[in-house]
Formats: sequence, C-alpha cells, structure tokens
Amino acid sequence: MPRVKGGKTLLKRRHNLLKRVKGFNFGRSTKTRQAREAFYHAGVHAFNHRKDKKGDFRRLWTIKINAAVRPFALSYSKFIDLLKKKNIELDRKILADLAENNPETFSKIISAVK
Repeated sequence: MPRVKGGKTLLKRRHNLLKRVKGFNFGRSTKTRQAREAFYHAGVHAFNHRKDKKGDFRRLWTIKINAAVRPFALSYSKFIDLLKKKNIELDRKILADLAENNPETFSKIISAVK
C-alpha cells in the first residue's frame, strides 16, 4: 500500500479552523491545537447561552415593566396580579415594549386594571 501524505487535506482543515477562530485572543487564533480547543469550548458556550438568553430577556422585561408602573403607585407584582384578576392576557414582552415605546397606551392599560 502506498504512503499517503495528508498535505492538502491537512492544510485545508487547519485553514478552515483558523478562519473560524479569527479574532480569538492570544494563541487561540493562530495555533492549531489551542484553536481547536477554543473552538470546541465556544460551541459549548454558544449552546448554553442560547438557553440563558431567554431568561435574560424575561428579566429585562420585568425591569422595564416595573420601572413603568412605579409612577402609578404600583409594583410589578401587584400590576401582574391585577392583570390576571381582570383577565387581560398580555405577555411580558408586549407589556415591556408598550411601556418603553408607547407610554400613553401603557397608561391606558394601567387605568383599565386599577
């Protein structure tokens, strides 16, 4: 069986890997072994943080709604409780958007629940 040298294939593999880690710090963007390990770890973090992002946004919406209802002498928890009692089914994402971009509409919602 003839000897096979992996020149072209190996160079292409290394080139593609280094293209994907462009911008990483220190040797992670230039050294193949460090680049491979950094690339694998980056994939793990990307997967985990896609899940975390949902919770991050929900926390942000809570903060925006709370800040918007404070001038009306309400807290976030009391506001959400009043919404549920009045059967107003707006989710937190929509409420946060209204509070930030359409304060007059948001104030109408508050007056409806009070």
